[in-house]
Amino acid sequence: MKTTFAAALLAGTVLSTAAIAEPVAYDLDPSHSQIVFTYNHLGFSTSYGMFSGFEGDIQFDQEDPANSSVEVAFPVRSMLTGWEARFEHFMSGDFFDAAEDEMVTFTSTGIEVTGEDTALITGDLTLNGTTQEVVLDAKLNQAGEHPMEGKPWAGFDATTTLVRSDYGLGAFAPYVSDEVEVMISIEAMQADAQES
Repeated sequence: MKTTFAAALLAGTVLSTAAIAEPVAYDLDPSHSQIVFTYNHLGFSTSYGMFSGFEGDIQFDQEDPANSSVEVAFPVRSMLTGWEARFEHFMSGDFFDAAEDEMVTFTSTGIEVTGEDTALITGDLTLNGTTQEVVLDAKLNQAGEHPMEGKPWAGFDATTTLVRSDYGLGAFAPYVSDEVEVMISIEAMQADAQES
């Protein structure tokens, strides 16, 4: 049975329908989770990039949704651009100048449920050594038992807009748009340690 969003998305995930008094761990499914970003290039085109294959930890408290949380981290250099020269430019001193171990992180700090299957998830995004508060406009897609894995699963989409210059990445603005549209789609599975 599909739960309501208020009891499902609080940290970007959902529990099984059984009532549980403490937070339950869920893991992002790296094979079906991705972040796509777009920006305007000189008014001529919309360019795309993506992060995929990342992992994250989610804790969900059904009785006290405000006690839920989500944390995600992945290397800057895991960015996919579809063109090696563009990737190398992004990793250069013009933009990230990223070391192999430099990470992008997101840690949720709160949530506002706005509808049966929608919510605003607030959190701290650290990018290029700078931390800024961001709000994800999120929607639960589906929650329930995975038909092949046989355990609780959930998926949602979210969007936000980042301003590159807020993170020290504003090179070539406004010719290359300072605003970057971000689209997130993830699946999450109940962690093995929580299985009965």
